[in-house]
Amino acid sequence: MRIDYPRRGKTGVRHWLPSWKQVVSVLLLGFASAVALFFFLLWRTEVPEPNEVATAQTSIVYWNDGTTELGRIGDANRISVPLSDVPLDTQHAVLAAEDREFYEHGGFSPAGIGRAIWNNVSGGSLQGGSTITQQYAKNAFLTQERSFSRKAQELLLAVKLETSVSKDQILEDYLNTIYFGRGAYGIQVASQQYFGKDVTELTLGESAALASIIRSPGNYDPADKDNVERLKGRIQYVLDGMVEKGWITQAQADDASFPKFKKPKPANKFQGTNGYLLDAVVRELATRDITEDELNRGGLRVVTTFDKKAQGAAVEAVRAEGPKSGTEGLRIGLAAVRPGTGEVVAMYGGANFLNNQVNNATMAIGQAGSTFKPFALAAAIEQGISLDSVWNGNTGVTIDDYVVNNYGDNNYGDITLLKGTEQSVNSVYVAVSKETGYDAVVDAARRAGITTDTLTPVRSVALGVASPHVIEIADAYATFAARGQHVDYTVIKEVRGGNGGVLIVADPSPEQRFDSNTADVVNYALRKVVTDGTGRTALGVGRPIAGKTGTTNENKSALFAGYTPDLAAAVMLTKDGADGLPVSLSGVGGLSTVTGGSFPAAIFTAFMKGALEGQPVQQFTEPASLPTASPTPTVSPTESVSPTETPTVEPTPTVTPTVEPTPTVEPTPTVTPTPTDPPTPTVAPSGGGGSPGATPAASP
Repeated sequence: MRIDYPRRGKTGVRHWLPSWKQVVSVLLLGFASAVALFFFLLWRTEVPEPNEVATAQTSIVYWNDGTTELGRIGDANRISVPLSDVPLDTQHAVLAAEDREFYEHGGFSPAGIGRAIWNNVSGGSLQGGSTITQQYAKNAFLTQERSFSRKAQELLLAVKLETSVSKDQILEDYLNTIYFGRGAYGIQVASQQYFGKDVTELTLGESAALASIIRSPGNYDPADKDNVERLKGRIQYVLDGMVEKGWITQAQADDASFPKFKKPKPANKFQGTNGYLLDAVVRELATRDITEDELNRGGLRVVTTFDKKAQGAAVEAVRAEGPKSGTEGLRIGLAAVRPGTGEVVAMYGGANFLNNQVNNATMAIGQAGSTFKPFALAAAIEQGISLDSVWNGNTGVTIDDYVVNNYGDNNYGDITLLKGTEQSVNSVYVAVSKETGYDAVVDAARRAGITTDTLTPVRSVALGVASPHVIEIADAYATFAARGQHVDYTVIKEVRGGNGGVLIVADPSPEQRFDSNTADVVNYALRKVVTDGTGRTALGVGRPIAGKTGTTNENKSALFAGYTPDLAAAVMLTKDGADGLPVSLSGVGGLSTVTGGSFPAAIFTAFMKGALEGQPVQQFTEPASLPTASPTPTVSPTESVSPTETPTVEPTPTVTPTVEPTPTVEPTPTVTPTPTDPPTPTVAPSGGGGSPGATPAASP
């Protein structure tokens, strides 16, 4: 007999899974709702009249107190022209660069938006996919806010524009509002700023160049030589696109030459010494994805790290202690960095930014001389070489087939590493570098904060043949002042948008690059340089201080760098000839030899006194131990062999010269000097340091 059991319903997971029909129904309902919402929002969206284009808001830059105004960046420069005045090649170049399907799409590119969404959700920066219509909608009617809501507004407005305004009108409005850099809004002003001509006169090559610059003016303006190759590549991309679309022939593309650009003229708001500070702010913000366009129009509020009192002390120190005779072509650069935070509190880039846009603190270069010896010292200490290890301090020794001469051919005999540091003895430091390995010296300099690509592991590396910027040296010395902790230098504390929202806030994260006791030993030795060696001028600061002088062969640069526990600074003097190449400092301030211990040390001392006035005196941490190591075998002199590296020298007078006000002429950019023969100092040196060479080297 068959028994019929009652049927049971679905159980377990299957009971809860929806059917495929339900899934499709939900998806269709969701899609229909999204479409309905989109068209509802599109219907509600109103397109402002062209004369309602948002007014550019000036950005304000503050000193580090966040309330005292340093300067303003803004004032859009724009002249509108009808599309008929813009050459067809220029129109096509812009389309090839920014939106090749402009006349085919309805205001947005699904493929482009897809790429942008993927980039954003996968952790990339919020960006992209924008058509020309979207770019115009954002620039003309919206803010520069970076958010999905603003992107959605941009998309809606772009579609609305496409249904109410002709394509030609959108392109015309776009060309009259897009930012080209150099304060130029619109194609007409851009043509004038870059080529000194009306837009109607643009050539194919000039058109392709302007179209290329739209993407990122700060990264493509050829006024910065580092941008030239990048711009050439972008121009080729534009020309290739024009050929692909059939707008020009391949022969026309091949004939389009790289155009000749005008030099940019900075706005008057960059006048004087503060112009270098504002320019440094603009440059750093560009590295943080805040464009010059956003600065010009966005009403940003930027709080810098610059301290008004310290900056005043820097300017006054150069004025009071810098030379005033023989100054044609002279460059003076000063930078000061706060240890532990990387904040640049003061910077002297030149007398007037409007006269010369090369910042002597961040852009000009000169060989570092013996200011590099502390990096070799740090490498030695890390390898267990103590300050009381003994080395051959005589002149004329040959190390790795490299003849090392001390200033004045001074022979010191067997001396300790500490004494060799105090007197900046070249033969000691080349031998120490060989013992540690030249790579170790380079590594120590890199860890401290030296980034120049001229730093290589050659035999004279410790003697400063590399050519860093002044600010790099100050930042590297700040690492020692912070007991081995490094923070990349910065000029930005905080940036707020026009609506008050925080866009950037400084959050220094010190990284321990050297053991704290290693740094303490370096600090101890460099304090002895000031109290007992070649840096005696810095005693005038009137508080515990460590420092080092530096000068090069042929006297083409002179430096002093030093620090207290709470502030590090470096000063460099170089001089350019009429051709822009480095020349000897001889004759500057009436001195036949300008040394690191003369004007640089005097400027440094005056600056530190002024910047630290009224602040508590900070003491250095004494080393936990000054280990005693077995004496290192001395290096015996051998036959002379001409060196292959460029030697540097480092003379220092025992007296501080009478100095005079700063030069009134701003020279052309400094080129890395190639010293060969050391100068003859006019003041008796306090010691025999300097650099190696086949001829006598100058003293620190």
